[in-house]
Amino acid sequence: MNQQQKAPWLSVIGIGEDGLDGLGDLAWSLIAEAKTIYGGARHLAMIPDDLADGADKRGWPTPFSGAFEELESLRGTSVVVLASGDPMYFGIGGTLSRHFQRNDMRVLPFPGSFSLAASRLGWPLDKAEKLTIHGRSIETLLPHYCPGARLLVLSRDGASPKEVASQLCARGIEDAELTILEHLGGAAERMVCATARDLAVGEEHFADLNVLAIALPKHLQSWYPIQAGLPDEAFEHDGKMTKRDIRASALAKLMPHPGALLWDIGTGCGSVAIEWLRSHRTCRAIGIEPQEKRRTLARHNADSLGVPGFKLIADTAPAGLEGQDAPDAVFIGGGLSQEVVAYCLEALKPGGRLVAHAVTLGSEHLLLEMFEKHGGELTRLSISRATPVGPYFGWKPSMPVTQWAFIKPLETKTRNTIND
Repeated sequence: MNQQQKAPWLSVIGIGEDGLDGLGDLAWSLIAEAKTIYGGARHLAMIPDDLADGADKRGWPTPFSGAFEELESLRGTSVVVLASGDPMYFGIGGTLSRHFQRNDMRVLPFPGSFSLAASRLGWPLDKAEKLTIHGRSIETLLPHYCPGARLLVLSRDGASPKEVASQLCARGIEDAELTILEHLGGAAERMVCATARDLAVGEEHFADLNVLAIALPKHLQSWYPIQAGLPDEAFEHDGKMTKRDIRASALAKLMPHPGALLWDIGTGCGSVAIEWLRSHRTCRAIGIEPQEKRRTLARHNADSLGVPGFKLIADTAPAGLEGQDAPDAVFIGGGLSQEVVAYCLEALKPGGRLVAHAVTLGSEHLLLEMFEKHGGELTRLSISRATPVGPYFGWKPSMPVTQWAFIKPLETKTRNTIND
């Protein structure tokens, strides 16, 4: 039998371009009865003087992280948060849901910018990629520039369309079709269409509240898929890197999934971690690399391939991993030792995956010991490529790689952090 639950004390109300006029009766009553109302200056200015006139109207604190403690102190009182559109889609509702239980919150969404933009463009919403650069780096768009892709992007401000157009031109995609949709759902609604080439050199000014729709050409000269196995030339490196075919095998066994955290030990130029991050926008990765030159390469590669959130640690394992969140997967491409493997197996979450590579006889012997002790898969990978031999071609083998892949049993317990 379901017990009657108390009404949520925290209400998150989405507002459209038409302001409070577009709200229903429940939203109006919640605002009228609120003891505290949070929102941006634009949202708070919409509240009439005779509505919620006894409420404490607050802008968001700086830094924003202080808002959670403030809200917690108001628990049990009537609190309203005003937001734009659908608060659960790249909005404050999603952020608050990570800190408060669903029984604490009531969310009243308004048709979001993506839905409105798709309806104006005639794009099926489920066929378009929904992205944002509001509060995020523009480089995060790069992995999505694929043939025929349709992207809906929440802009940061009025300068964003020209910045994105310039980025597309720098990637050789001048013919991409861009549509800027301003003030969706309001009296000042406007649509502007242009190619990336024209928009990048134009002087058009746009409203800060805009959605950018990008239609990529069906044929692109140069692009990289999100799936694992980018060509080696996609990365700047010093010769020491996990090569394409071996890397694809490792990532298949690391099994990236939404929200998962990877530890990349001996990250080098970052190729494995970067491909992990490209697989899903919520994936996370920590790379540990003692050599500054290689960390510089890894940072450059992460930015140029659209995953600027890659976290790099200047240290060696296992000491440099103390206090880090427990990983869902671990890749050991360098610095392999019995101590490192033992530490990673202890830190790994139940069901987590560990993949280690060896190219020397000594490290191969260690992986054999780990295989005999823990099980898993032991594989020897050898790649040969056709290369010129005089006027003909012959096979040129690369150095073989021994790969140990292991999945931690689900019943094994782990800590949330290593130094709890």
